[in-house]
Amino acid sequence: MIPTLDGAPEGLSTRHDRYADGHIREILKETHSIALVGASANPARPSYIVFKYLSERGYAVTPVNPGLAGQTLLGRPVVGRLADLPGPVDMVEIFRNSAAAGPLVDEALALPTPPKVIWMQLGVRDDAAAARAEAAGVAVIMNRCPKIEYGRLSGEIGWTGVNSRIISAKKPVMAKGGVQKRTIDAP
Repeated sequence: MIPTLDGAPEGLSTRHDRYADGHIREILKETHSIALVGASANPARPSYIVFKYLSERGYAVTPVNPGLAGQTLLGRPVVGRLADLPGPVDMVEIFRNSAAAGPLVDEALALPTPPKVIWMQLGVRDDAAAARAEAAGVAVIMNRCPKIEYGRLSGEIGWTGVNSRIISAKKPVMAKGGVQKRTIDAP
């Protein structure tokens, strides 16, 4: 492959511009543990909202934030860096800017058991880091939010006017308190 100007192999950025729904669904179904880098203790911050949402969907989410290390967030202990994780995780979610993504990908790849997936949040993209991760056999998703993708694929966010691309004549059953919670198990 011919490298592009940013150092990533040609074709990589095109491959990461769009993801098949089946690919995203498979990742979300096979992921059980997540290290969320950049987790915030502020309930108004997107990283807190995503952390809470994924935890409520059954994922074991470990918050990673050096400024909060040693504290707990939603009952989960916060670690300062990926190397401080108590054990392997299936996914490392990067909730930092694109400039921080490369070093964080390298830190994730240096773990004794690297994650199966590196997921970069909305607006976060580093094609060269993605190429390094993929060369090590790690799947990469960039510029996407697992909360949004889970909600879209499960049909949860279809109620708010977002096109989930799911058509059904069945009326969804509302959870207690009127909060819609669905699962990604059904395509």
